[in-house]
Amino acid sequence: MPKNPNRRPKILKKDEPLTGTMKFFLAGCVAELYLLIIRRCYVNGAAQAQIDWYDSYLPALMGVGTGVLVLGAVLSYLWRADGKKRVIGWYLTGGGAFLALSALLIWRLNAPMVTFLTIAVFAAMILGILWSLYDRECAISLTILGVSLIFLWVCRRGMSNIHRGMAMRMLALVFLVALAGIAYLAWKAEKNGGRLGDFRILPSGADFLPVYTACALSAVGVAAAIISSMVAYYAMWGLAIVVFALAVYYTVKQL
Repeated sequence: MPKNPNRRPKILKKDEPLTGTMKFFLAGCVAELYLLIIRRCYVNGAAQAQIDWYDSYLPALMGVGTGVLVLGAVLSYLWRADGKKRVIGWYLTGGGAFLALSALLIWRLNAPMVTFLTIAVFAAMILGILWSLYDRECAISLTILGVSLIFLWVCRRGMSNIHRGMAMRMLALVFLVALAGIAYLAWKAEKNGGRLGDFRILPSGADFLPVYTACALSAVGVAAAIISSMVAYYAMWGLAIVVFALAVYYTVKQL
């Protein structure tokens, strides 16, 4: 009889969060490097010929990204019975989707979209690391706050535009409805031991208060942003302070 039959599973379980963290970190660094090259050579290009060259190059990147996306989706389906190979297909699918979508958005919207993608990639990397390291309720609440923070940044940029201001306010109302829907689904899951139907959202007995708090604070910030772009600026910074404070709190709690 082995001395400690539970030793190997524990080691694997302990290593899984660190492995996930490194994957998100490396993927985020590669995406940020790609965006940095685009900004340096396309947005801030010194010569018009260089800018024109990249302007014709971006549609080719869209085609390459679409091809990688399709290849990843096909491989994921063909390798669905093999867990390790299936993950490779998922990586190709995600990388292709990012390459194609980012090239399309940058090609159509230029410098503002590069700035937005740079912030969004960094936020996604941080949230991915949080999902790998922290409890699920902590990760969900910080994800809600992080997405709301990015949305407030978009609101501040869009609501000050006379052509897109009304559309952004309508989008903000849709975002508020989505936050209310998330809070309602969390309430239903809490009543059902952390499950929505057959899908488990949180472990049984988990604390749902951080999720409700994140929805409420995000709703207050977005509602304030509807008033004016200046209010959106202060709401964005207020929510950023909350995100930082909660991240520190969860880190100390996790330790």
